[in-house]
Amino acid sequence: MVEDAAAAVSSDERRRGRSPGGPVTLSQVAREAGVSLATASRAINGSANRTVRADLRERVLAAAERLRYSPDANAQAMARGRTTSLGLILHDIADPYFSSIAAGVGLAAERADLALTLASTQHDPTREPRFVDVLTRQRARAIIVAGGRRDDDETNDAMRTALANFRHSGGSVALIGQPLLDVDTVVIANHSGAAALARALHAHGYRRFGVLGGPTDHLTARDRLTGFREALEELGCPLAEEAVASCAFTRDGGYDGMTRLLRDGPPVDVVFAVNDVMAVGAMAAARDLGVRVPRDVGVAGFDDIVTLRDITPALTTVRVPLVDVGIAATELALAAPATEPRLVHVEGTVVLRESTPPRRP
Repeated sequence: MVEDAAAAVSSDERRRGRSPGGPVTLSQVAREAGVSLATASRAINGSANRTVRADLRERVLAAAERLRYSPDANAQAMARGRTTSLGLILHDIADPYFSSIAAGVGLAAERADLALTLASTQHDPTREPRFVDVLTRQRARAIIVAGGRRDDDETNDAMRTALANFRHSGGSVALIGQPLLDVDTVVIANHSGAAALARALHAHGYRRFGVLGGPTDHLTARDRLTGFREALEELGCPLAEEAVASCAFTRDGGYDGMTRLLRDGPPVDVVFAVNDVMAVGAMAAARDLGVRVPRDVGVAGFDDIVTLRDITPALTTVRVPLVDVGIAATELALAAPATEPRLVHVEGTVVLRESTPPRRP
């Protein structure tokens, strides 16, 4: 009896055009309802510009229920013009700065029932427009671009064009960085945060400053260096040009810059690295050169990345709420469109820790 029932079910499934145990397809639903595949798709997934007669739609939905068909959420979104994916383009996912932002974007994307697609440029800004083109072809719902801009008109123009094409196709965009690309932007207060850090270190008794300034064309690095320098000038403690070391915006860049500064630069009491991963590299370089932190030289950074919890001595820095920045950028990208680009400003907070103890000036 059981074998007879199984044979009957198998025969019925073959009649409906599917193999026993196999997933039901939209084509099978269309055959069951006696309509075209296009009509079945519009009835179940919706359509941006076509409608289905009420009686046909009811017939298709009844057939889908009989066959226990499960519609593809991605296909439904495609039929309406967009997918359910959210693209995030950043410089380096291994950098805790960007991984913290990605965590915030992921939280906000989950709340919006969107899947996150991640692209890492490995600090090559020419790759950004190519990633935008890929996400445009994939019809992503929105794109978030995280990371400071370069002082490069050609590269910025290419990115501006790619994002404009994506928006023209129906997607939306938000940027974390300098508001240069004519899109909604979360702007981190790099200049004022670095200036506040300079004043706090000066108040702690430091007078001989060094800076690991990052690449000269990196606008975030430049903003932080400028804010730090201008605050010191206002305090009557100008930063010597030879006390600024240009280097890569990475941990290894900080290591290299600190090595050159300690070997070839003027005597310094404290070194400001324009991001935390560079500061971590700087502390490693000091250790390898036999220079003790903070007894011989203090070190400070910017961002307050999560990995600082494991650094000894604890690093003085400017805290930026990076997870919240990722959430804010996602909410901005998914908000109703505006006629002009919107800006969300995020301030930093100076956090003084063991790497810069008070000194007698």
